Amino acid sequence: MAPEQRAVEGTTSPDAMRTLRVRGLPVRVSVRRPRGQLATEPPLLLCNGIGASLEMLQPLVDALGPGRGVVRFDVPGVGGSPAPPLPYPIAGLASWVGAMMRRLGYERFDVLGLSWGGGLAQQLALQTPWRVRRLVLVATGTGSMMIPAHPRVLSKMASPHRYRDSAYVTRVAADLYGGSARTNPEAVPPLLHQPGAGGSNFGYYCQLLSMAGWSSLPFLSLLSQPTLIMGGDDDPIIPTINPRIQACLIPDAQLHIYRGGHLSILTEADELVPAVEHFLREEMDTGSTT
Repeated sequence: MAPEQRAVEGTTSPDAMRTLRVRGLPVRVSVRRPRGQLATEPPLLLCNGIGASLEMLQPLVDALGPGRGVVRFDVPGVGGSPAPPLPYPIAGLASWVGAMMRRLGYERFDVLGLSWGGGLAQQLALQTPWRVRRLVLVATGTGSMMIPAHPRVLSKMASPHRYRDSAYVTRVAADLYGGSARTNPEAVPPLLHQPGAGGSNFGYYCQLLSMAGWSSLPFLSLLSQPTLIMGGDDDPIIPTINPRIQACLIPDAQLHIYRGGHLSILTEADELVPAVEHFLREEMDTGSTT
């Protein structure tokens, strides 16, 4: 069956949207083909936060240069991807995502993981170091072994209610996301409530369960990829000490602490994405942590 293609709403250039079947499970994928002189570079795979559909990443994609190929997808049970028959471990999901990239024709790629997606990105980098060229971790931690958020923040993360109720997410945006959400909470609902976002409660809880007992802390020193670690100085979900710990433990890491909160890579994409572009292009002969 030929894949369905359409433009992703709001994008500056057409993306190919399609549904693939990977190991028997359908997945909704968006692929932006590169244009211009950078077309030979590996594509950038984006791994999204918990409960978030691929549309939420649109500001980040739009801020990337047109020469950057980009792959986005909906985790099973989120957005346009049907729920899986059973919960999955994060290692199994990483293997499945690797198979998805192979189905798309990409043997080697860069990975950017945001929030929950940062855990998936770290697992991918560990399991397939020969395939992941460079790693970008944004507003993410090390799983169960990390400095946790305040209990009142964690309690709001325990359900997908913020993806269903605009009034509710506006009310909690400041305490949950920090940064510009403190002064402009009305900007958060349009990000979370994209057309086609949908998803099921079961899919959300599968994502939560996939990280139960998981931590990247024991294997961070084994990651061989050049890694850019980005964290906000006002992120209630991921306290700033967590990206600092990651930067200390990953051998070839750069640390970028920015002024902002959990969603700044989306709400202030024009300011932060150039640092990602620079990192993906630069040659790093020796590791450095700043």
